[in-house]
Amino acid sequence: MRCDLHVHTIHSGMCTVPGLSRVCLESYNEPHALYERLKQRGMDLVTVTDHDSIDAVEDLRRYPDFFLSEEVTCTMPSGTEMHAGVYGICEKDHTELQRRRTDIESLLAYAVERRLFVTVNHLYSSLTGPRTEDDFAIFARDFHGVETVNGQMLPCANRLAADFARRFGKPVVGGSDSHTLAGVARTFTEVPGAANAEEFLAGMRRGQSLAHGESGDYWKLTRAVCEIGVSLVRAVPMMTLCAGLFALAPAVTLANYFRETAFAWYWGQRNRPEDPVGVSPEVAL
Repeated sequence: MRCDLHVHTIHSGMCTVPGLSRVCLESYNEPHALYERLKQRGMDLVTVTDHDSIDAVEDLRRYPDFFLSEEVTCTMPSGTEMHAGVYGICEKDHTELQRRRTDIESLLAYAVERRLFVTVNHLYSSLTGPRTEDDFAIFARDFHGVETVNGQMLPCANRLAADFARRFGKPVVGGSDSHTLAGVARTFTEVPGAANAEEFLAGMRRGQSLAHGESGDYWKLTRAVCEIGVSLVRAVPMMTLCAGLFALAPAVTLANYFRETAFAWYWGQRNRPEDPVGVSPEVAL
């Protein structure tokens, strides 16, 4: 079975780009439209990983091939932030995950108790800010899986994430991380032999998952930003007056490309295979 394990809808909140955070959403994907596009592109199962939200469940819970997930913004003991994918949750789990997201040890302990599968998303990306060596030690020791193919991340970042997962014996997942309909299901997770969502999730926990599909690049990100800008103008016609700002998108995404490349190179050097973090490769599930 196949499932894109990293997708967003209108419920992911406001974008984090300075100057647009008050007017522009992270995604303008309507849940029903997202579901239909994922199915059209061959996904056997559908989930949604909105940022710290499960509001899309109201639109999608009636589908038998849908299961609930979310992308939780967590605070590490070092004070840095990271995005954790948590899969196969219920509404009560969402409440507990949000309550514990500033205490990563408590969140992971709850996940183990509830047999929830938790991944490190876009491990070698600066999207959520800085990293520390202690962060990587916790990722290697305590997290259950690693997102090794993210459809918006650069190939070098995905390769480093895959190497990290291999060295520490972590199950792998893939997802488009698409905030527009154009990119969904271009990257996905496969669990061979699974017949339903329960077996799919169990297969991930056992390390049977495979990550497939596209990485990101400069042009893909630029296109996504422009598509979000078009969606903003459609949703808020008065923003046509500011449409010229989106002409700056290529420059902004080019700066992001260099920042992401430098971030991946730096932490790739700090976490070379011959200099491991030094923890057990066992998965705590």
